[in-house]
Amino acid sequence: MASNSKTIVYPNAPSRKINSRVTIQPPLSRRGRGPGLVLLVDSTLDLRKHEKTLDPPPLQKWAEEGFTVAQIEISESPDTLGSDLTLAFSELSRLDCCDQTTGIGIVLYTPVVVPTIWDAIDICNEFCAVICYGASPVTKNTKFQLLAHVPGAKSDREGEFPNVKSHYYTHAKSCFAIPAHEDYHASSASVAHTRTLSFLKPLVHGPYFDLEKIWDEHTYWEFEARSVEETMATMVEEPYVNHVPTLTGGIGRKALTEFYTNHFVFSNPPDTELELVSRTVGIDRVVDEFLLKLTHDRVIDWLIPGVPPTGKYISVPFTSVVNIRGDRLYHEHINWDQGTLLRQLGLLPDYLTFPYPVDGDQQRIHEYRVPVAGVESARKLTDESSVESNAMLQYTHREKQ
Repeated sequence: MASNSKTIVYPNAPSRKINSRVTIQPPLSRRGRGPGLVLLVDSTLDLRKHEKTLDPPPLQKWAEEGFTVAQIEISESPDTLGSDLTLAFSELSRLDCCDQTTGIGIVLYTPVVVPTIWDAIDICNEFCAVICYGASPVTKNTKFQLLAHVPGAKSDREGEFPNVKSHYYTHAKSCFAIPAHEDYHASSASVAHTRTLSFLKPLVHGPYFDLEKIWDEHTYWEFEARSVEETMATMVEEPYVNHVPTLTGGIGRKALTEFYTNHFVFSNPPDTELELVSRTVGIDRVVDEFLLKLTHDRVIDWLIPGVPPTGKYISVPFTSVVNIRGDRLYHEHINWDQGTLLRQLGLLPDYLTFPYPVDGDQQRIHEYRVPVAGVESARKLTDESSVESNAMLQYTHREKQ
């Protein structure tokens, strides 16, 4: 089923190679402008996209965050770093899309930061913040605010320099934030990126976006206007959606577009309603508690696959963790209690057979009372006093008759 929508124009600013080491990438946000940001990357790293993850390489990722990015590739002996930094500042200052070229950040993706790199950075008045990914624990003081993402255990030198903040990643190796590298570690890379945004944005004064507005826009096109094209226009180049209980959704733009078209946007009943209960907004995430309310008048395969319509009205507690990169969504992690949904639809019995011996008795068969609430779960989420607490603590098992 197709929706009638205007042609959508996606951010598509091309990168530009200035010399063999310096690349300029304008913002890949809908806003299309933002402060400068410099990346220093080890020239031996594979900086291409990789099929094992939707996480893009640093140049694209920071451009999607809304920065105007200058990437400089450096070797073990970065003799040209000083001149390359000067060239990067010059190129950034020429761009109308670059709002800010002083008081900006620099991000290092290098296993080791040699003294010549520190020296080149220290003499640049354009910087106010330094972020190191994968480098060994910082052993040099610097005039800038510095954030270090360090693989391995916590260092004994933690706290030695007052302007240095370090985070340690026990399960990560030095190149954990590079998608194409064998060291890539998705959860560490994700946590480190959020920490970097929390550290960097207050220092460089942005770029800031109204994350609530972006998320509300997305759900408007999903549930009210029901336009797949407009829904996808609120998302980055390669997004994903994961409905955790049913393993439904889509990984990547093509798969997610197909899922929205054939299994979600046009599949929800006309009385579908989202009642917001609470909302937490972070630097790059919106976390909602809400009730999904609808009449089960059709097969809703993303929610309860393969189950014929029961005609029952449901009110189910949901949580959503939505990651927003710049001014577009990257992913949605959606969770709910499938047990309370089944209970409300009348598809979950009060008792089920217990398939193991009780107290070593191999002969008698027992059954247990299923510890799952129905609509009471929704009521208690919105009003903590509406349902008595701890009633299920009285549940027990019994011998099956």
